[in-house]
Amino acid sequence: MLVLGIESSCDETGVALVDASGQTVPRLLSHALHSQIEMHQAYGGVVPELASRDHIQRVLPLLRQVVQGAGLGLADLDVVAYTRGPGLAGALLVGAGVACALAAALGKPVMGVHHLEGHLLSPFLSADAPVFPFVALLVSGGHTQLMRVDRVGSYELLGESIDDAAGEAFDKSAKLMGLPYPGGPHLARLAEQGDAQAFKLPRPLLHSGNLDFSFAGLKTAVLTQARKLGADLPVRQADLAASTQAAIVEVLVKKSLAALAQTGLQRLVVAGGVGANAQLRVQLNAACSQRGVRVHYPELHLCTDNGAMIALAAGMRLQAGLETLQRAYAFDVKPRWNLADVTSPVSV
Repeated sequence: MLVLGIESSCDETGVALVDASGQTVPRLLSHALHSQIEMHQAYGGVVPELASRDHIQRVLPLLRQVVQGAGLGLADLDVVAYTRGPGLAGALLVGAGVACALAAALGKPVMGVHHLEGHLLSPFLSADAPVFPFVALLVSGGHTQLMRVDRVGSYELLGESIDDAAGEAFDKSAKLMGLPYPGGPHLARLAEQGDAQAFKLPRPLLHSGNLDFSFAGLKTAVLTQARKLGADLPVRQADLAASTQAAIVEVLVKKSLAALAQTGLQRLVVAGGVGANAQLRVQLNAACSQRGVRVHYPELHLCTDNGAMIALAAGMRLQAGLETLQRAYAFDVKPRWNLADVTSPVSV
């Protein structure tokens, strides 16, 4: 079964093709991705209308590239999947519209996929794929969540961000330091040159006794420190970046370990854009190794939003019998969509 996946939830246009034949993990055949980072840099953040228009321009050329790259034709597709939500409404509508129109033209089934489920399952495309059950740390853009995952479609929320997510903390702190968009990767690179102990920044909810996250207070502390430094900020920028990263990473690591202890599981999956952070990987690997816990990540090029994770999630849900495929081409999108809503069978 060949599944085409289209991702257009925010500022990356992704298209991919996976083979979901049999009961083995779907195999990635071809994928292509276009990032809008350069376009949005002038505005210091994503402009939704520009994002939507760019998706319109990019999605069909990427689709042709992916199908031809796999040595196939459109008629070979069995299912067309797309990101239904969460995300920017206009951007989601582009992917949904293209997917449903393509499926209708080919007479093939179409399927909407939850963006976060795509991230959650993306490590199954890596060379070191996990097995169920596991604890998942989802650190994607505006979402930071800890989940217990027993199988495809069985997700128990253990804790989540109650205000700013980890990715937002990276990006907003970077902006306060005067770093360019996208701030998170710039902050992480600058932090390599700084002293992580230079500034004493808060670790919100670190000792809360639950598995929730809060990073708004850290962002405020970074703003306060940046103002205190004043004209000295440029020469202390690396130290402030390193101290900020250390605070975020410590909270993520300790909450993940607490989730493992609470569930009694010995396997951790990390997914989402922040999962590419080198310091997070180093500290999680060390902490998990000491406790005999296996930790899994997506391949680095699949940490950001991409079509491969959407095609994969669709394929795995089909293999698990969680979807009843229908040739119905009316569609909607869900800019806000709780992952818990996809834990039971869904007809499409």
